[in-house]
Amino acid sequence: MDKNKIVTINGQRYDAQTGLPIAPARTADSSQKRAIVSTNIHAATQKSRTLIRRVAKKTTKPLARPVKTAGRTMDIARSSKITHFTSRTQSPTISATKESPDLPPTNHPIVSRALSNQKPAATAPIQKPAKEIKDEAIAAALAKPTVKNRKKSFLKRHPRTLSILSLFIVVALIGAYLTYLNMPNLSVRIASSRAGVEAQYPEYRPDGYSLDGPVTFSDGEVTINFKANTGNSKFTLKQTKSSWDSSAVLDNIVRKKAGEQYLTSQEHGITIFSYNGNAAWVNGGILYTIEGDAPLSSDQIRRIADSL
Repeated sequence: MDKNKIVTINGQRYDAQTGLPIAPARTADSSQKRAIVSTNIHAATQKSRTLIRRVAKKTTKPLARPVKTAGRTMDIARSSKITHFTSRTQSPTISATKESPDLPPTNHPIVSRALSNQKPAATAPIQKPAKEIKDEAIAAALAKPTVKNRKKSFLKRHPRTLSILSLFIVVALIGAYLTYLNMPNLSVRIASSRAGVEAQYPEYRPDGYSLDGPVTFSDGEVTINFKANTGNSKFTLKQTKSSWDSSAVLDNIVRKKAGEQYLTSQEHGITIFSYNGNAAWVNGGILYTIEGDAPLSSDQIRRIADSL
């Protein structure tokens, strides 16, 4: 090695290029001594130094750290005369760069939505004094109108009786309506039983005509009066017990009142004589006559005769 490239400081030599210390050259005698010692150690029989773990106690002494020797590490003092190295006091300059300011922390959208949906905590109601609560209760009680307890009616206390009465009323109304419809028939039956003649109420009645007054009767005769619903026209149907035949009816009644101005019609073996809105015929020992000022046609008279 070139002697110009070696620098000696405090008895220690340094390489001028690298600045590293140069270790002293080892002598041949020391190396030979070490070789002989190592040979003697390995040649002799040695006693086993293995520790019995079951008997040996664990030492609590901390292990001693090896002492650093000069020339083994880089922790050495550097000479101020060596200009190759920089001074330790000098610290590298760090260029300060302007950084953008940090953004404040933000919540996740789901967390923000959950926080917005949360209801604010209900504030505890203010407790009123006992006297104020009592006064309010008294004022509310006085403001309400007093309602007297009414006793339930008899029908409400007995719903079964109410049902029976309702049914009875319905039956009575239906019976009254049917009686009203059958009143003419009942009246004719009563009259015929007292007159001694089997009189009947006609099932057919001309349109616009209805029963006028009660059914009258006498010995062997029943009279039924009909009147127009609008107007003054009317007619009378008489049923008289008789032994005449059709010829006797024609001679004794028809020809006396109408002469030869009459019409003859046959209906189920019955000969009917009609004239000027009136009529006469005989059937089953009963003489039937229709008289009045009602303008009845021969067809209406025939249908009345057929319904008796």
